[in-house]
Amino acid sequence: MATKTLQAPIVRKFIPARKANSRKGDNGTVLVVGGSYIYHGAPILSSIAALKSGVDLVYTSVPKINTQSTRAISPNLIVIPLVDQKLTRGAVKKLLGVIPRNLDSATIGMGLAIAEKSSLNILIQELLNRDVRLSLDASALVSDILPLLANKNVVVTPHSGEFKRLFGQIPPENQKQRISLVEKFAKENGITILLKGQTDVVSDGKTTFLNPKKTPAMTVGGTGDVLSGLVAGILAKNRNALEAAAAATFINGMAGKLVQKKLGLHITAMDLIDVIPQVMKPFDKIK
Repeated sequence: MATKTLQAPIVRKFIPARKANSRKGDNGTVLVVGGSYIYHGAPILSSIAALKSGVDLVYTSVPKINTQSTRAISPNLIVIPLVDQKLTRGAVKKLLGVIPRNLDSATIGMGLAIAEKSSLNILIQELLNRDVRLSLDASALVSDILPLLANKNVVVTPHSGEFKRLFGQIPPENQKQRISLVEKFAKENGITILLKGQTDVVSDGKTTFLNPKKTPAMTVGGTGDVLSGLVAGILAKNRNALEAAAAATFINGMAGKLVQKKLGLHITAMDLIDVIPQVMKPFDKIK
């Protein structure tokens, strides 16, 4: 199985060019579903990261108690309130009735409180039925969803604990064994896995990319939410889940290195978001 370390020339191929005569919507429409009474910031970070990746429109769906604070953060977000404080079947049904039919991608799970397990399955299944590419993180990473995802342009972005919850095994510290385990479960489940760590491992079970970061400052909360937004943003323009996940983790890591160099061990996730355009600009192509 091919294993490569991510570098800029590889990533450049994974980020599509923008048409010079494109119109609003042509460059990606993304849905973000997340948030709870405690974790109001997570879906905001994902949403702004998706926008900064270069998509045209981001719809941010959060519990109604979070709507006002989410709108207050940025006028760039189109906020859709979930009708309940947590994800329920009723909230999913309402949401599916109001979101655009032309969504390209969605990211689900960051900070999300789930009241009914079946509600997550219904949301994922319906979005996949609409040919929406998915990036799944945090609360959305439960083993029940795996049968829905096979060969459907889905990226899951677990850290080690979420990997265990999803697949039943803790990834070993040994890198070779870690890579083998990611490749095994990616192949068995027909998905792309982005296992976060000191070295991110991205695999679809056929090809594997490694992204060594060396950025201890990135342990700060929210950097994973930024990554989820980047995955969804790039997935909106590149249907290849492996390529989108690889590009997103490389850009997230580069942003981390840049702000750590500037601010040392005193960064926030918003600092990463601020430098995404600077990191991505060398990859810009117009045709």
